[in-house]
Amino acid sequence: MTFLQVLQTYPPLFIAMVGIIGLLVGSFLNVVIHRLPKMMERDWRAQCAELSGTEAKEEAAYNLSTPRSACPQCGHKIGALENIPVISYLLLRGKCKACQTPISMRYPIVEALSGLFSAYAAWHFGFGLAGVGAIIFVWALIALTCIDLDTQLLPDDITLPLLWLGLLLNLNGVFTSLPNALVGAVAGYLTLWSVYWMFKLTTGKEGMGYGDFKLLAAIGAWLGWQMLPLVILLSSVVGAVVGITLIVAVKHGRNVPIPFGPYLAGGGLIAMFWGAPLTQSYLQFIAAP
Repeated sequence: MTFLQVLQTYPPLFIAMVGIIGLLVGSFLNVVIHRLPKMMERDWRAQCAELSGTEAKEEAAYNLSTPRSACPQCGHKIGALENIPVISYLLLRGKCKACQTPISMRYPIVEALSGLFSAYAAWHFGFGLAGVGAIIFVWALIALTCIDLDTQLLPDDITLPLLWLGLLLNLNGVFTSLPNALVGAVAGYLTLWSVYWMFKLTTGKEGMGYGDFKLLAAIGAWLGWQMLPLVILLSSVVGAVVGITLIVAVKHGRNVPIPFGPYLAGGGLIAMFWGAPLTQSYLQFIAAP
């Protein structure tokens, strides 16, 4: 019996292994969340220099693997034993080993969420292509959520591959049929694109960014056009509640933008795992006399 057959035969082992892999990937997602926006800024500076005809400033290599992760306060290089997901944070009591500077709670939270949602996806969809796809979907949405919260950016480097991967998976109807996925991608983009232009023409302001259009298009490509109303409803309700709470309780300025990507991502995850029963319950509710 091969190792893959063992995992398929013993679901608890498969779920546990996926959870551990999710924790490890969560550690990598923290790197992506921190470095990808900085890499984008470096690319933009290089492009601006090229367009203006000036010589770009020489910069040290900076990508997802270089340089080695270090404490931003003292420069202490993080060793392997200090980089064990969640556990290292607890053992270090949330502080740098060298200078005792507090480490953001963001790191263990992202790792834990990645591990828990990955394990849940493995349990929900089981061993197979749907389970693998759902896990990748979870990882991408976690990264996009945190990047949008930090920078109000939804990088094309994640949203566009996510869109194409959704369409490829649905060639075989993994989550929905290919026609539903294609219509979902187009409808997802055009829905928020229309809202954007209606808001801009009415108020003269931009209510959201193009990254939101692409993210909803990607969600539509994965789940099909039928899930888009649920995703939009969930994300809008949660976004409105959070926005009002921030304005009232935290004195968040009305003119200070609030990223919409995290709410779209949350709506997308809910729709993937519980969309069908939620939609069915809603239709039964409105059909009841």
